[in-house]
Amino acid sequence: MPLTEPYDDHLPQEDPVALDGAVGNPDDNVVNDTSGASDPTTTGDGPAAEPEPTLPEPVRQRIVTLTAAVLPTLPTDEVPVPLRRVAKFAPNRRARLGAPVIAAQLTADPLFRQRVTARVLADAGDLGAAVVEGTAPAAADPVEVAALAYLARPRGWRELIDASGAAVRAEADSAVVAELVREAEQRATRAEHDRAVARVEAEKLRDELARVREELGQLREESRQVARTLRETQARERKATELLATERGRAARASADVDAELRRARARLAEAEAAAGVARASAKEARSVDDARLWLLLETIGQAAVGLRRELALDPVDKLPADFVADAFAEQPGTAPAGPAARARDTDDPARLDQLLALPRAHLVVDGYNVTKRGFGEMSLEQQRKRLITGLGGIAAQTGDEVTVVFDGAERMHGLPPAPRGVRVLFSRKGETADELIRRLVRAEPAGRPVVVVSSDREVADGVRRHGAYPLGADSLLRRLARS
Repeated sequence: MPLTEPYDDHLPQEDPVALDGAVGNPDDNVVNDTSGASDPTTTGDGPAAEPEPTLPEPVRQRIVTLTAAVLPTLPTDEVPVPLRRVAKFAPNRRARLGAPVIAAQLTADPLFRQRVTARVLADAGDLGAAVVEGTAPAAADPVEVAALAYLARPRGWRELIDASGAAVRAEADSAVVAELVREAEQRATRAEHDRAVARVEAEKLRDELARVREELGQLREESRQVARTLRETQARERKATELLATERGRAARASADVDAELRRARARLAEAEAAAGVARASAKEARSVDDARLWLLLETIGQAAVGLRRELALDPVDKLPADFVADAFAEQPGTAPAGPAARARDTDDPARLDQLLALPRAHLVVDGYNVTKRGFGEMSLEQQRKRLITGLGGIAAQTGDEVTVVFDGAERMHGLPPAPRGVRVLFSRKGETADELIRRLVRAEPAGRPVVVVSSDREVADGVRRHGAYPLGADSLLRRLARS
């Protein structure tokens, strides 16, 4: 519906033709009021100047927001020069950054305010028409009513702004009162909670007091018992002191008796030492006689052995028993084990190896991989074999003994270095292990010959011990090699 141009008591009355020329834009949909009606406060010389009312902050923000919203819809020539740059801002920045300039122009430029008011009232609809008529619906937002009243400025607009300010202040006061009530309720709730906690703590303290009183009674009873026990202990201590004095006297007498007995024992010891000296002299003389008899017996046995060798006419041998096993063990496995002899001795003494190798015609049999993997397992198998065989060559050269080293393998390995003098290198046949080959070598030796088997394998040691060999651990040989 058509809206009458809002009344502005700050805008002086103009000639109708001039007013039409100023605001005669058909897009404004505003019909200028030419009735010549004026505010009652005006005089024949013009309206009385009144100061701008103090606006509540929500009303001021709403006025700026409404003006910023209609700025882009106004023609450029109707927008004041200070606001033309603000009109190009984004909507959210226009009201925030241009608020001071917009407020200043609304106060200083009544014509600009009328143009803005026309657009705002057109958008406000019925509420705008009601505000122009000087009334406000009871259900309307007081902030919105005050903003429209400030822009339209109908008769009594100051009263509308004052009423809106009172409503805003009333809402703020209500909010403050509600906040105070809420805080009071919270304080009351906390106080009730604190009282409940205090009651619980009081109950705990009463229980703790009762428990402490009970413990105090127990401690008093224990104190009486301790005092009674202390008196009894002091009485026993006095008796013990008396007994100790008595026993000290007895001990002094016993010590004197022991000293006398010790002197007699020393005298008897001196006599026994003299008799022992005589006995040692007699034993030395008897041992000299036994040594002479033993020498004669050994000389007789030696001459008998020479005669027996001459009688049997035995030629020197080219092969040893281990050579026959090395040549034929894979094709003709032996089945008749040699009988156990008294030569086997089980010892872990590292010096035992040197003692056994010092025996005449000793045969050293080595479980190859058992020794190398224990001593230098970080090397390759080829390097392990080479290092062991080289070390055994040094032992054979130093002792002159027969040395045989046995490795697991179905056939001879290629690329082996030539065996040193006095060292025999054997590989087990297919289907047979090095342990079985070692036992076969031991069985092939004649009874009475010292055979030393080096292996940390418990089964190998038990097997060769039954056939009279000397089993030693791999560590004894490794230490011997390290010393070489």
